[in-house]
Amino acid sequence: MKILLVDDHALVRQGLKLILADHFKNASFGEARNANEALARVTNQKWDVVVLDITMPGRSGWEVLRDIKKLRPKLPVLVLSMHPEDQFAVRMLKGGAAGYLTKESAGDELTGAINKVIAGGRYVSPSLAERMASYLDIDVQKAPHERLSDREFLILRMIASGKQVGQIARELSLSVQTISTYRARILEKMRMKNNAEITRYAIERNLVD
Repeated sequence: MKILLVDDHALVRQGLKLILADHFKNASFGEARNANEALARVTNQKWDVVVLDITMPGRSGWEVLRDIKKLRPKLPVLVLSMHPEDQFAVRMLKGGAAGYLTKESAGDELTGAINKVIAGGRYVSPSLAERMASYLDIDVQKAPHERLSDREFLILRMIASGKQVGQIARELSLSVQTISTYRARILEKMRMKNNAEITRYAIERNLVD
């Protein structure tokens, strides 16, 4: 088995290897610190599964997931994140992730999750599975940020992190006008007036680091 670990913290990658090597005795591991390294390794080598952090410097794990699925549509990607399930998991699963784990639960659930996604299944925790099933039974009103597209949601998080329009435009390789248009859509969809309201909303719901 070949497992690619994508996280910008060396200690996290080392910890994941220790957990997985104890269970998958013949596994070999690759590492990537950022989006560019991850995509290069996926392009040039074959992997059985990718374990992907979604919060990295530069291009985010959201965009890395999208690009991996374009390069290797059948390659399972297991998202491992510090963010709570109720804020991010459904969006990542819709984006093509084979599973979602919080870093807090990784020690207990990671090996089982990898076994499941390699076998072609999808992994969610029991608590998330119950929550998702409840959506089928009751009409749950969407939270305002759930109305946003993936790109709009990414930009919301960047605004809430204190980044200016020009900085966001440079990081995403888009024009300032395009970012301003996205910001206007975000404000309209969420019925907000300014960046301060966006920031307060994001902090209250743990949408930013």
